[in-house]
Amino acid sequence: MRHITEFVSGKFTAWIVLALAVIAAGILFATAPASSGTIAPTAGLPSTTQSAQVAELQKTLPNSDAGFALIVFDRSGAPLTEADKTAIAARSAALAPESLSGQLPPAQYSEDGTAALIPMPLAAVADSTAQGERVTSLRATAQADLPDGLNAYLTGPEGFQADVASAFKGADFKLLLVTVIVVAALLLITYRSPWLWLVPLAVIGSADALASVIVKDLAQVFGFTVDASISGILSVLVFGAGTNYALLLIARYREELRKHDKRSTAMSMALRGAGPAILASGSTVTLSLLTLLFASLEGNRALGFACAIGIVTAMIFALIVLPAALVIFGRGLFWPFVPRFGSESPTEHGFWARLGRAVSRRPAVVTIVSVVVLSALAIGTLSISVGLSQVQQFRGNPESAQGQAVIDAAFPAGQSAQTAVIVPTDAVTDALAIATSTPGVSAATPGQSAGSITQLNVTLDAEPGSQQAFDTITTLRQAYADAPNAASAALVGGSDATALDTRVAAAHDQALIIPLILAIVFIVLLVLLRAVVAPVLLILTVVASYFASLGAANLVFTSVFKIPAFDTSVALFSFLFLVALGVDYNIFLVTRAREESLRLGTREGMIHALSATGGVITSAGILLAAVFAVLSVLPIIALTQIGVIVGIGVLLDTLLVRTVLVPALVFLTGDRFWWPSKIGAASAAGSPVAVSPTVGDAPKATRLN
Repeated sequence: MRHITEFVSGKFTAWIVLALAVIAAGILFATAPASSGTIAPTAGLPSTTQSAQVAELQKTLPNSDAGFALIVFDRSGAPLTEADKTAIAARSAALAPESLSGQLPPAQYSEDGTAALIPMPLAAVADSTAQGERVTSLRATAQADLPDGLNAYLTGPEGFQADVASAFKGADFKLLLVTVIVVAALLLITYRSPWLWLVPLAVIGSADALASVIVKDLAQVFGFTVDASISGILSVLVFGAGTNYALLLIARYREELRKHDKRSTAMSMALRGAGPAILASGSTVTLSLLTLLFASLEGNRALGFACAIGIVTAMIFALIVLPAALVIFGRGLFWPFVPRFGSESPTEHGFWARLGRAVSRRPAVVTIVSVVVLSALAIGTLSISVGLSQVQQFRGNPESAQGQAVIDAAFPAGQSAQTAVIVPTDAVTDALAIATSTPGVSAATPGQSAGSITQLNVTLDAEPGSQQAFDTITTLRQAYADAPNAASAALVGGSDATALDTRVAAAHDQALIIPLILAIVFIVLLVLLRAVVAPVLLILTVVASYFASLGAANLVFTSVFKIPAFDTSVALFSFLFLVALGVDYNIFLVTRAREESLRLGTREGMIHALSATGGVITSAGILLAAVFAVLSVLPIIALTQIGVIVGIGVLLDTLLVRTVLVPALVFLTGDRFWWPSKIGAASAAGSPVAVSPTVGDAPKATRLN
């Protein structure tokens, strides 16, 4: 370890490290293949689900790759006039050449006469860009030459897919730009230097760009689809975690510059002190992300794959490239607050030292109050609902959502949803009878056939994406499974079935991945701290922080923003990011406390550790919360929910758990916190130390040899 840190931070070898990093990055950028990722996010259901099997079998049917849109007209709830009906017929004629068959059926009018609906089959398109351009053209045609007050909307699968793709169009650049601005502003505020913030920002920005190239390259090799949502979360995670590592290293480097005349020596000591904590925290996040490779949803696996690469890249840049850059620029980089050799650290008599002493005097009271606060916030989890309909996926109100709202209000529920049943052709009659006799099914008609299979088009009574629709899908599947004839081979798919299978798969992934993450975090803390009590208490604080942030976010979403539920992926991703990143702050604080406890004893060691790391942990937490909040710039509810939950959780971790509750638990348990290691009074008593006051009124150990 010493040889590596000395090479990275050497006066001349630092230039070699920086040059090698630039050359390696240049080669990777130059040889990177063109991106093949998609824009809109995809769940990627496992092939064992019925909806995935139906989608695969539909490829053998005629026009299997055709699109489908719904054109709906209304007058904001008022009855349509004769002039409106004439205009709708004209628009239908204008749209007909763009349909798959070159013609459209007559418009279907609602019973109350307030809306008209035209189903429109469409030819297959090559990609989401072409699909978006076609939807834009069709919307312009549908809305042309309409009487005043008559509205036209293009919705249905084609409309929703185009609007989702549009929401993510340019997402990478938008997220990156806002993230860079947020990080730059917070680094400038943190360091109060016109120069220092540029170095970590440039290093982490380079890590993000390189991670994106590596991910896209390896995604093609391993068959992962990296969509815009994954790319956005990747950038947020690299900037958030990478800047955290940079803050920790620079804070330790500043300390060491006061103790050592040579900046290369100071950086070498800083790497030895902060390096293990950065390695441990980065490894924890990486291993936690890799647990997603066991998920059943392809989107979850792709996210874990991409973000694990991003964290490793950020960790390498923070431990190798950043130290070399800091050494090259010298002490003047910290101007106007240059850490002079022999000067006293301002943290030793600052706010965090006083806070540590205040907590140490009443640890039981502090623990009880902290637990009460976290428990009160966690009450919000009791009313959590999971699952958003298509309309609820957007934070704005795109045209597809507006059109779907008109259909839901004016036509029978389930009118716009597509439920497809694939049955053996010789069992069509029996399958139709089973479908029409199933509660919740309003109609079933035979559709296209190919070879030995036929598709039945089934209409449900329930609104698309509702629990009633899911219950009907489940009942229908069970009815077919119980059939005594060939109809038992029927498979139920379509939009509602896909949503149901996605929810079930997400619940399976959550039940599998969360215990794996907790086990990994426990093992890493066990190895790092060589203790049993400490990892258990630290994990309990992280889990408590997660439930508190989830409950608080649920109250905010339901009460303030009127969002009725969480997206199916939100709970798992929020747990992953909060626990894995929350442990970072545990590691930053407790590894320093362990180091200081070997010299000062457990109580004084924790106070000294808090005084040294309290400022950097707070800065890191505020920065990470702000970076995750950047996800809300995209009009997708799921990303907004993840950003808000993680932001609240990180702030709780930073301002309450890590700086108040964890020290209180250490003061309560004393030397038993490190059990079975002999740290604290026993280790301090065995060391030849003399005591002199340096931290507030805390004694500081000075070795006599």
